[in-house]
Amino acid sequence: MDRYKNVKTFDELIELEHGKIGSSKRNKYEENSQMFIMSEMLKTARKEAKLTQEQLAERVGTKKSYISRLENGKGNIQLATLIRIFEQGLNRKIGLTFL
Repeated sequence: MDRYKNVKTFDELIELEHGKIGSSKRNKYEENSQMFIMSEMLKTARKEAKLTQEQLAERVGTKKSYISRLENGKGNIQLATLIRIFEQGLNRKIGLTFL
């Protein structure tokens, strides 16, 4: 583990493992991380609402397989669809932050 001996912060670890901010490798990591976070938030919100994937899909006019893919971090999602799922399907407001 010599490679990690000079790592002192989480940011340094991420840079060592996934490259500098702006690199294609780092961008892919960031994209996958955001998709994972969104998928976990969706899954948690659906379970808190006591809905099945099929019930949620019916509420927002999509298919269960689409909800499943999103919850497993496997699908791309348009912003309008994400808002519809949370606001119409789960009765939750969604807020966005741009950094």
